[in-house]
Amino acid sequence: MAFYRLGGEWSRSRRWRRFARVWMQRCPLWIFSLCLLSLIYFSFFGIKVNQGIFSSNEIGELEFSRPPRAKSRKHHVPCEVRFLESVDDLVEPENYMKFVQFSLTYITKEEIPDENNIFKPQFGGHQTLKQRENSYYARNQTLHCGFVKGPEGFPSTGFDLHEKDKEYMATCKVVVSSCIFGSSDFLRRPTKSKIHTYSKKNVCLVMFLDELTLAKLSSEGQIPDDNGYIGLWRIIVVKNLPYADMRKTGKIPKFLSHRLFQSARYSIWIDSKMRLQADPLLILEYFLWRKRSEYAISNHYDRHCVWEEVLQNKRLNKYNHSAIDEQFRFYQSDGLMKFNESDPSSPLPSCLCHFHVLVEQILSFPLSSCDRFCHYCVFADVPEGSFIVRAHTPMSNLFSCLWFNEVNQFTSRDQLSFAYTFLKLRRMNPGKSFFLNMFKDCERRAIAKLFHHRTEDSHPPPAS
Repeated sequence: MAFYRLGGEWSRSRRWRRFARVWMQRCPLWIFSLCLLSLIYFSFFGIKVNQGIFSSNEIGELEFSRPPRAKSRKHHVPCEVRFLESVDDLVEPENYMKFVQFSLTYITKEEIPDENNIFKPQFGGHQTLKQRENSYYARNQTLHCGFVKGPEGFPSTGFDLHEKDKEYMATCKVVVSSCIFGSSDFLRRPTKSKIHTYSKKNVCLVMFLDELTLAKLSSEGQIPDDNGYIGLWRIIVVKNLPYADMRKTGKIPKFLSHRLFQSARYSIWIDSKMRLQADPLLILEYFLWRKRSEYAISNHYDRHCVWEEVLQNKRLNKYNHSAIDEQFRFYQSDGLMKFNESDPSSPLPSCLCHFHVLVEQILSFPLSSCDRFCHYCVFADVPEGSFIVRAHTPMSNLFSCLWFNEVNQFTSRDQLSFAYTFLKLRRMNPGKSFFLNMFKDCERRAIAKLFHHRTEDSHPPPAS
């Protein structure tokens, strides 16, 4: 009996050990499954419960102001750009400049209004709402487009240039320009080996600097030679900057190249954080002449809806949130609508061809089908504005003035006003085409190398 009793106790002990071993093996899996189910439950139903305390209006406001979730960092790479092999025998196509024709003149001086005893001259002028609305018509007109002076005896409104520099700028027919204000960047010289000898002699490469930046560059050993050059850049010093915001001042050479270089037929803008590594004349041929376009700018590398751009600017604190909201509320009140891909009556991306936007990579059906959809189109797109190629045609000049006026009136974040400006210009001028080429961002990366802005612990780049 004792043997069996001991054997039974031993058997029960073995069963308990086996149960404990199985429990220890499976317990973590059960606990993990339970935690996962709980997480899924509270992630979904918890949000629904919390949203129930807001009214519908408050939810809309919350969705507008809530920062977007951070996305995983994407790796953007250049793609092939099929330039011609040489600028030899390169000639502007016959009849290329036969775009919409009208005459633009610009307001250069303002007088003190009779009802206003306190008057301060401004570089952008004092544009009324009526003047603003009328300026969007593509017709013979006189409009605000920067460089507005005050009455006799008032101080300059800014962006003052030396007469010698003005004389040089008046000789330019094709221009590549950039700027550095407030010592915010290094001077990045174009890659000489990529630019043909003919272009070096016939294309003006102009870098606008303020005195602070020139002093900083000089302390680093980058001093203009006797002819005013540092490498291929012709240095032009700007005095009396018109805006305290350096970013807004930078929009003057960016948008108003037709005002600065009044004899030029073409201009290329490149941001100071980029180094040009392609021939300017080959750039004109590829982005304008070959595409039959008068204005070329790349799509944004990550965002394609201006709503997303608004939220991103607020998430990264790129500008005062109240100023961004004020600008966007005004645009919405004037008809800017959000693109909704789930709505059958909303435009498809390829619908942009109705506005003569040449986005080749997304055109997947005939133009006639595109036109049929585009009667309901609302343009809402975001550019990467660090590289712009343009012919100085009337419509291109008008668009540049309108875009500058939006930046002058609202925030310096020009990506917020691009879609609105383009949409309003097209809406108010049916039958008058503006040929805009929004090219792929990877092409932009292929023709200009991107760097970070200057920081306190960064070092100047070597001369190329």
